[in-house]
Amino acid sequence: MSNSSIPTEFLLLPFADTREMQLLHFGLFLGIYLAALMGNGLILTAIACDHHLHTPLYFFLLNLSLIDLGSISTTVPKAMANSLWDTRTISYAGCATQFFFFVVFVTAEFYLLTIMAYDRYVAICKPLHYGTIMDSRTCVNMAAAAWGSTFLYAVLHTTNTFSLPLCQGNVLDQFFCEIPQILKLSCSDAYLQEIGLLVLSAILASGCFVFLVLSYVQIFRAVLKMPSEQGRHKAFSTCLPHLAVVSLFLSTAIFAYLKPSSISSPFLDLLLAVLYSVVPPAVNPLIYSMRNKELKDAVRKLIWGRFYSTHNDAFTLH
Repeated sequence: MSNSSIPTEFLLLPFADTREMQLLHFGLFLGIYLAALMGNGLILTAIACDHHLHTPLYFFLLNLSLIDLGSISTTVPKAMANSLWDTRTISYAGCATQFFFFVVFVTAEFYLLTIMAYDRYVAICKPLHYGTIMDSRTCVNMAAAAWGSTFLYAVLHTTNTFSLPLCQGNVLDQFFCEIPQILKLSCSDAYLQEIGLLVLSAILASGCFVFLVLSYVQIFRAVLKMPSEQGRHKAFSTCLPHLAVVSLFLSTAIFAYLKPSSISSPFLDLLLAVLYSVVPPAVNPLIYSMRNKELKDAVRKLIWGRFYSTHNDAFTLH
C-alpha cells in the first residue's frame, strides 16, 4: 500500500482461527444479541404501553434502551456474520458507518446516564420541586439536547478521523472499527488534529463524571438522613440500578482506553471491548428490572397479556 492511500476495506480481528471456535463465537454472540433485543424490547414496549410509567425516570430509561439496542446492533451483527462466513473484512464505507454509530450510541449513553443522575438528584434531594423542575418539556429538551449534540460530535469525529491519510496498512486489532485502531493506521504526523478533538472529549467526559459523582454524594447524604426505613429502601431501589449501570459502563470503558500500554495485548483489548460494548446492552435491562417493582409488574402484565390474548385467539378458532 502506498503512502497516504485510502484502503477499500479493512481487516478486523478474528475471534478464533478454527472453524469450531468461530461457530462457537457465533452462537455465543447470537445468544447475547437475542437477550439484548428481548430485554430492551420488553422495556421499550412496557414503558410505551403502560401509562403508569409515563414519568421522567422511565422516559429516560426508554431512551437508554433505544441506545442499548443501537449500540449492540452496530457491532455484534457484523462480528457474527464474519464468524459465520469465515471472513474478517469490512468495507471502508461500512467501517466509517460503524464508527459513526458506535460514537453516537456510546456518547449518547454517557450523556443520558448523566441526565438520569440529575433526575434522581432532583427526585430525592428536592422532591417538592420535582414536578416543576422535571416537567415533560424539560425532559424532552434534555433528551433532544443529548441526542443532537451526540450526532454533531459523531459527525465531527467521523469526518476528522476518516480524512486522515493512512500509511500503516488496513489491519485493525479489534472486532469492530473504533477510534484507537484507526489512529494506529494513520501517518505519524497526521493524527494530531484528531488528538485535539479527543482532548476536548476527555474534558467533557471528565465534567460529566464529576457531575455524576457530586450528584450521588448529595443523593446518598439525603437518603441517609431519611427517618423512614421504607423511604430509604424506595430511594435506593431507584438509584442503585442506575449506579450499577454507570459503574459497569465507566469501569470497563475507562480501563479499556486508559490501561497502561505495558499490559496491553490483542486478547485483552478484545476482551475489554466485549465487556464495554456488548455486555452492558444485554445486562442493563436485567439490572433495571431486578429491583424495580413497577417495571417488573409492567413487563409481567405485558407478557401475560400477550399470552392470554394468543390463548384466547386459539380457543376462539377451535
